[in-house]
Amino acid sequence: MMRVSRRKLLLSLPPALPLILPLALAACATETVVVQTSFEPLNFDYLAKLRMSVGSIDIDDGWRPGPGSRDVGYLSPVVPVVALRQMAEQRLLPGGTTGRGVFVIDQASLVAAQGNFTGIFAVHLDVLDEAGNRAGYAEARVARSATAHDETPARMRAGLYQLTRQLMGDMNVELEFQVRRSLKGYLQATSTAPVPGRVETQDLPPL
Repeated sequence: MMRVSRRKLLLSLPPALPLILPLALAACATETVVVQTSFEPLNFDYLAKLRMSVGSIDIDDGWRPGPGSRDVGYLSPVVPVVALRQMAEQRLLPGGTTGRGVFVIDQASLVAAQGNFTGIFAVHLDVLDEAGNRAGYAEARVARSATAHDETPARMRAGLYQLTRQLMGDMNVELEFQVRRSLKGYLQATSTAPVPGRVETQDLPPL
């Protein structure tokens, strides 16, 4: 097979092509990045309902990032605390007449550091008897990290949305597993279809 050097090949081309060819190759190597700009609200109503043997379920969503935190959750198109509250409202149902459940958001952080986003979501569900004593509880915690695309605000928002959605997918699985394991004595029959009734919610002050 005859070998042709790069220099001879370029000299054999028409005069303009040696100048155009590198530009064309560079253009082909450039990737077009499509940034997500439309964000659907997160919805968990299609998932199995967790009906508890309590008269009501309260939600404490008073968690806030600590002073000096590099939390950027407020920049996400779906704020983590809002997503966790919505999950509780759509999935946890009271099915009893006495006692109450208290769903507490312990952490809902999205932190930017060293070129990454790190997300940690943690919640717990207390079951209280008529006297207000804890009769049982379940807790769930999930964590993920992703590269922080912070070149533009649009890319940052898209990255935070995807991370929040993935964390909520993890949390729905983990919460159901922990409730079925730790609170099975308070869990009634469930189905994937919506169950009549609703969660009675009440905003509780931060601890």
